[in-house]
Amino acid sequence: MLFLEKINEFLNNKDSKNKIIVIYWPTASWKTGLSIELARYLDTEIIWADSRQIFLWLDIWTWKATLEEMSWIKHHMIDIIPPDNDYSVGEYKNEVEKIIDDMLSKWKIPIICWGTWLYIDSLIYDFDIPKIPADEVLRARLEQERLEFWNEYLWDKLNKIDPDYAKELHPNNYRYVIRAIEVKTLTWKSKLDFKTEKALKFDTLFLTPYDWDREKLYNKIDLRIKQMFDLWLVDEVKWLLEKYDKNSFWLKTIWYKEVIDYLDWNISLDEAISLVQKHNRNYAKRQLTWFRKYEEDLEI
Repeated sequence: MLFLEKINEFLNNKDSKNKIIVIYWPTASWKTGLSIELARYLDTEIIWADSRQIFLWLDIWTWKATLEEMSWIKHHMIDIIPPDNDYSVGEYKNEVEKIIDDMLSKWKIPIICWGTWLYIDSLIYDFDIPKIPADEVLRARLEQERLEFWNEYLWDKLNKIDPDYAKELHPNNYRYVIRAIEVKTLTWKSKLDFKTEKALKFDTLFLTPYDWDREKLYNKIDLRIKQMFDLWLVDEVKWLLEKYDKNSFWLKTIWYKEVIDYLDWNISLDEAISLVQKHNRNYAKRQLTWFRKYEEDLEI
């Protein structure tokens, strides 16, 4: 198994803190496979830290572990709410902390498979998530601006008032951008100000299956996207459109947006596939930038 020596060294390290393992790095880099293999080796369970996989029915699009894979190992925080619901970082943190406590009480080392860095941050660091009530009027206004001028416009607005935190968000994470603007507007503080300290709460082992071969990663992304279309991604979108408005949050993001354009006869199927591949490669490139900075900060 990959990293066997590193894992055993980690297990033998006597630290006063509880141990957790975080598996990270970009889309299509075999995080799922590594997490399942490691969970079987350690006889433990997997907690997903992915802001998309928490939603029901977004199966092919988010490339969830299969039912067969999940039958081998217990998986947490997958398929917990419908896709038209909101789910905050604070809600995620509260739920997962209970799961971690329960696993640790059973002498199991939690394995966290990382897809959304905000979720991971909320778990592994000692800092407070601001308990600032939502301002629905402000949110509605910002959402209207987003729909009119799109995501980059909102991100630019945040960058003007809170550039340090804006650097940590991608424009497409517009819910987080809106929340950051909301917090700054209501408190005159950056969300970064609520982080009391950046100290790890656990004895944490960070593992990544990514080997720094970007060309190979991009080829895997292209292959995965083709497999997603072969696995009835179009049918999944059709089914979701029967239940939800096409302007719903998740249906307006990459993967689904291009398929909807195809279903609306705006582009061909080949064009849709090509666009999804291109946008996923771009997304992975941004992930590499974010995670490299994160690695440097942690000195992993």
